[in-house]
Amino acid sequence: MSKMRVGIVFTDVDGTLVGDDHHPLRNTAPVMQRVAARVPICLVSARSPEGLYPIHEQLGFNGPLACYSGAYVVDENGHELFSTTIDTGEAVAIKSYLSSELPQLAVGTYGFHDWIVDDREDPRIKREEYLVQAQARVNTDIAGTFGERGVHKFLLMGEPQEILEAERTVAERYPHLNVVRSSDILCEVMAADASKSNAVQVISAHCGVDLACAVAFGDGPNDLDMLLSVPNSYAMANAEPEVREASTHVVPWANAEGGVARMLEQLVLG
Repeated sequence: MSKMRVGIVFTDVDGTLVGDDHHPLRNTAPVMQRVAARVPICLVSARSPEGLYPIHEQLGFNGPLACYSGAYVVDENGHELFSTTIDTGEAVAIKSYLSSELPQLAVGTYGFHDWIVDDREDPRIKREEYLVQAQARVNTDIAGTFGERGVHKFLLMGEPQEILEAERTVAERYPHLNVVRSSDILCEVMAADASKSNAVQVISAHCGVDLACAVAFGDGPNDLDMLLSVPNSYAMANAEPEVREASTHVVPWANAEGGVARMLEQLVLG
């Protein structure tokens, strides 16, 4: 693929752009900055905006963000381009259900720029704070926190078997919602029309770039709809087998080897 054909870049974050510690690879900053000077680089992630800002800061570039797996999309200046939420009343009922039926899980409730939890001392919450370099607030009042705006996401945290069971039971209980594991210890619950592929379309239109000129990078099953929405998709070397099979290309390097930056250096700068 000619570098002249790359008009916009979409990249997943965890397992794709960042290292195995989920933090930015600072040695990739010079390349990412040079690429971003030529084409928009858009982060597409299950993270909140506050979990993505540190990547921009530490790698030294800016661009549109697709947060909460596409439930909340903002432009390069933080202005909202798209939002789809779970109604606040239903969110209160869901949280009550999770607390009573799945008390073994830690639960984070997210909306816009707020992340609230029941107990910040829970080691699973502390781990998530470390990984995304953002802090939760202790608050059990969903209605008071989010009001009429609604909730973008619940994040369920637990052991692998607990998460498998949670994915199944929550999806059965709320079939109209998007319930998907983002790792073996995390499960996301969002509005049904939240998707990375829709975010790709929204951002491409905002940037005035034809999707035919888009490339996308990912590693997990929750990236598949994004990867399938562009003509040139790149699975990381560490991607799951089904992702590598579905993508049009496989990056020779893993996330921890700076695979995205090294591939973009060839595609855009080479």
